[in-house]
Amino acid sequence: MPNCCAGPGQVDLTAVGEGLLGDARRMLVLNDEALGRLHQHKVEGRVRLGVMDDYGAVVVPPLLASFMTAYPHIHVEMETGLTVSMPARLGESFDLVIAMHPQGHDKGIFLRHEQAVWAAGLSHRAELIDPLPVALYPQGCLFRKWAMEALDAAQRRWRLAFVSHSATVVDSIAAQGLAVTVVKSGTFPAHLRRLGEQDGMPRLPVADIRLHRSSNLSRPASLLADHLISALSSRAL
Repeated sequence: MPNCCAGPGQVDLTAVGEGLLGDARRMLVLNDEALGRLHQHKVEGRVRLGVMDDYGAVVVPPLLASFMTAYPHIHVEMETGLTVSMPARLGESFDLVIAMHPQGHDKGIFLRHEQAVWAAGLSHRAELIDPLPVALYPQGCLFRKWAMEALDAAQRRWRLAFVSHSATVVDSIAAQGLAVTVVKSGTFPAHLRRLGEQDGMPRLPVADIRLHRSSNLSRPASLLADHLISALSSRAL
């Protein structure tokens, strides 16, 4: 509303007019934000994600569900398995890889620490058997290397009783009391029990979980990377 006291050729706003102008500016900002969210919602594309077996079963699925609710036109293809060789296949086979490394590894984006933990069945005492039966993953698995080195350093007699690529199979073997295994603290199965030095088991190292990204990320892959970084870096173990 013009101010009648303004000088020649000048139009000033009254207090009411200034209030309306402020409301109009806020409405424009909200409109821009709404249009931005709508644009993001319509992003289309494909993202190829590599991840460890246990994270692929327990940790990542709910994160993908929330991501795909926000971006229903982005299709995520996930492959699980040993991640030791996955970062080398970025660009060729994967856009993103969540991998496990020794603590202090300097490649990729740090997400969180994971303590390696011995595990056995709830009611079985496989850890009392001599030599100790162990269920582990194939060569190339960091936990396999650490378990063998720790047992040898402690001069504990052991035998590799079961080997599988599947975390579900290894956990099931341990749950039946057929062997002990090594799992991550953050994904420790409810049907297993933790073993420590009080059980005669040597201490194991801490691992770093890191996100590796292809050098030429698409917009959909960048959005998923940001989502994973935000969720995994802030989630308590």
